[in-house]
Amino acid sequence: MNDQPYLIPTASVTFEEEIKKSVFITKIAHTPSVETAKEFIEQVKAEHASARHNCWAFVAGRPENSLLWGFSDDGEPSGTAGKPILAQLSGSGVGEMTAVVTRYSGGIKLGTGGLVKAYGGGVQQALKQLQTIEKKITTQLRLRLDYSLLPLVQAMMSQFEAIQLDALFESDVMLVVEIDKRDAAIFSQALINKSGAKVLINEVEN
Repeated sequence: MNDQPYLIPTASVTFEEEIKKSVFITKIAHTPSVETAKEFIEQVKAEHASARHNCWAFVAGRPENSLLWGFSDDGEPSGTAGKPILAQLSGSGVGEMTAVVTRYSGGIKLGTGGLVKAYGGGVQQALKQLQTIEKKITTQLRLRLDYSLLPLVQAMMSQFEAIQLDALFESDVMLVVEIDKRDAAIFSQALINKSGAKVLINEVEN
C-alpha cells in the first residue's frame, strides 16, 4: 500500500470570510513532516498574535496515516475547531498539509454548531482552491556494473524513468539511481536478465 503515490499541495492557499462579525482566516500549507507542520503553525500564530484563536490541524504524511495527524482547538470549546479542521484535511485525500484557522472575534457568540461550521467550512473552501501534485514513492538502488554494460543500463533507466543521483567511475561503474518503488523489482529483474546477471543491484537503506 505504501508504495502508492498520493497528492500533496503545490502552494499555500488562504481563504477569508466574515461570519457574524467574526473574521475567519484559513491558511493551508504544504508541510512534509510534523516538524514543518509545527513551524508553520508557530509562524501563523506569530503573524496573528492579536487574534483570539489560532486553531489548527495537520496531516503530516500520507493522507490515511493517522499516526501523523494532530489538531488543537486553541481555546475554543472542545471539538468545535481542531476536529472539524482535521476532518476536512483527512477527508480530502491530500497528504502533507497543515491548516491554521485564525479567528478575530466580533463579540457575537456563534454557538458550538456555528463554530464547527465556521472552522470546517473555511477549510473546505480553502481546499477547493488548493493545487496539488502527485508524490511518487521512490526508492534508491545501487548498481555496480562493467563499463560495457553502461549503455544497456542507461537505456533501461530511461525506459523506467529512473533518475541518476550519483556515479562513481573506477575499475567498474557504480551508479545510485532513484526509481518509483512500484517499478523497482521489475527494473532490477529486467537488468539482471538483460545483462546475464552481470549488474549487481542493492537497495540503498534510507
